[in-house]
Amino acid sequence: MNTTVVSPEEYLSTSYKPDVNYIDGRLEERNVGTTKHGDLTWYLKFLLKGLGLRAFTEARLRVAPNRYRVPDVCAYLTDPHEDVLTAVPLLVAEVLSPEDRLSQLAREAKEYLAMGVPVVWILDPVDKVAYVVEPNRGLFQVGKSIATFDGSYSLQLVDIFSEEGQ
Repeated sequence: MNTTVVSPEEYLSTSYKPDVNYIDGRLEERNVGTTKHGDLTWYLKFLLKGLGLRAFTEARLRVAPNRYRVPDVCAYLTDPHEDVLTAVPLLVAEVLSPEDRLSQLAREAKEYLAMGVPVVWILDPVDKVAYVVEPNRGLFQVGKSIATFDGSYSLQLVDIFSEEGQ
């Protein structure tokens, strides 16, 4: 995309369609996905809200002083009351797009973990599988359910990948 260095202030005051990540002064395109990606992103937000969490889709999140990412979904116990999120989410979820690579999303997940996010979910709507990235365990595939780091909140994969989510 743009190789020109952009200030954080300029990035935060500009709307991009679709939105982009801001990495050390440079704008980084995101894969915007397909209808399956969009449906699953929306449905995951709906499911997380059903658990009593405050969930946001495609909101800017400051992961480091000079880095902003736009995760597909991030969830909080309570509303952080911020236009640009700086509070550490309870979890971040990314939905794989056909152009995405699991290895790239795993690298991005490390940025979320470094800011203090306890767990990152990566969901594949095509193969209907889910992965978790945790600080001590790294990336691993889960079987029947996916949960927050402490297990307080969980969802069954059969529910996530049901017809409503697709």
